[in-house]
Amino acid sequence: MRILAIDTATEACSVAVWNDGKTYAHFELCPREHTQRILPLVQELLNQSGVSLSDVDALAFGRGPGSFTGVRIGIGIAQGLALGAQLPLAGVSTLATMAQGAFRLSGATRVLCAIDARMGEVYWAEYQRDAAGQWHGEKTERVCKPEAVSARLKQLNGEWATVGTGWEAWPEMAKDTGLPVIPGGVSLPMAEDMLPFAIQAVLQQKTIAVEQAEPVYLRNEVAWKKLPGRE
Repeated sequence: MRILAIDTATEACSVAVWNDGKTYAHFELCPREHTQRILPLVQELLNQSGVSLSDVDALAFGRGPGSFTGVRIGIGIAQGLALGAQLPLAGVSTLATMAQGAFRLSGATRVLCAIDARMGEVYWAEYQRDAAGQWHGEKTERVCKPEAVSARLKQLNGEWATVGTGWEAWPEMAKDTGLPVIPGGVSLPMAEDMLPFAIQAVLQQKTIAVEQAEPVYLRNEVAWKKLPGRE
């Protein structure tokens, strides 16, 4: 199986290729340079892995939440590549991607994900991995105030790993909650951590067609209002 994964949903830009069990990946911080960097990175990784776009079985993209512009860029690039090569798509949550990153780095199976959403809020999710390697937590994804996170932490128990820029932006979220948390080692989503979700989508025949690719903003109305003519 061969999978191409791309993510531009945050200030990072990353690409990964899965070629029959071997992973090739590149991650870099490039705020406001996603459109210039993503396609050269895709070509670079494909060349490095010895895979052509026509060889790819599916293309995974970061569907958000994240930067409104970044999410749109990633989906647009994914749709363009998939349309030209007639590839099925798999949208992967940026929050779930970071949970997988924590598992890859430390073996964490319970992960609290928080991305700084600006405007005094965070994109939030609680992900847990079961014995079969499945992640559960998509229904917990939401945008909320740091105070709401603190209140939620007081309701949880056991040890959790934390990932995402939200913890750096709002360090007080975990203070005085009584919940033991450990750093998961992940600040931003990495495309290589999207690969397990994409492989699963292919095996379970849950990929989607190009026209079905949709972003997840968790804050649609506010994001749209930022655009000229949409006030």
